[in-house]
Amino acid sequence: MRKIVLALLAMTALLLAAPGRADNQYKILVFAMPGKYHYEYIPIARDSLQQLGKLHAFEVVYTNRPEAFDGDLKQYATIMFLNTPGEELNPARRKKFEDYMKGGGNAMLVHRALILPPDTWPWFEKLIGRRAGNHPMLQTGVAYVVDKKFPATYGIPERWIWSDEWYIFDNPHNIAIHPVLNVDESSYDPTRIWPGQTTQGMGKDHPVAWYHTVEQGRVFVTALGHNGEMYRDPQYLAHLLGGIYWTATGKGMAP
Repeated sequence: MRKIVLALLAMTALLLAAPGRADNQYKILVFAMPGKYHYEYIPIARDSLQQLGKLHAFEVVYTNRPEAFDGDLKQYATIMFLNTPGEELNPARRKKFEDYMKGGGNAMLVHRALILPPDTWPWFEKLIGRRAGNHPMLQTGVAYVVDKKFPATYGIPERWIWSDEWYIFDNPHNIAIHPVLNVDESSYDPTRIWPGQTTQGMGKDHPVAWYHTVEQGRVFVTALGHNGEMYRDPQYLAHLLGGIYWTATGKGMAP
């Protein structure tokens, strides 16, 4: 009799625990490899993104290993390239990621993920939607919201004082994007750049965050996120959360 009671108690415990394991709404993969200029962000971003996942009921799989793309990518509602460009993937893994997107997968690209040598992987350049060229030194500037209806703008002010590397973009593949944040070039010096390089900025139309669709999937891109401490900033994390929410679910855009 005692064994039967213990077995029933064990079964009850399993049944009670099951909803807790099923609480997560979806799972995301965050691919974050250390680079020459971007490495200190890794532990900070990992902790912050995992806390966002706990708060908003989604699972974060955080990895610095390209081998993660050898597995089943269909399990992820979105894949984030965090300060990690697509050139880190070998041809077989690039094909796996392309197939994931063609099958309805979704992607986020953050800061350094936007920079890869021209023509290294044209498909990934089209995924980004723009080609990043030279960029000024890190400076304080003013980003401003151009699409109040997009979730990645909900937690930030309409004019946002922010310090970053304001990447310069061109559009060799003629990709249509929907900007959500631009930067006001009058608020910093676009010509203050590294020795041996020159740039004149982009003028009034200078997007720093946008979204579009690629293959069958949703793509959100933000050029912001250079400094590791940024991944502790509540407004920046709200910006990332909005991108995660939209890419993973397709929801959240205001009517």
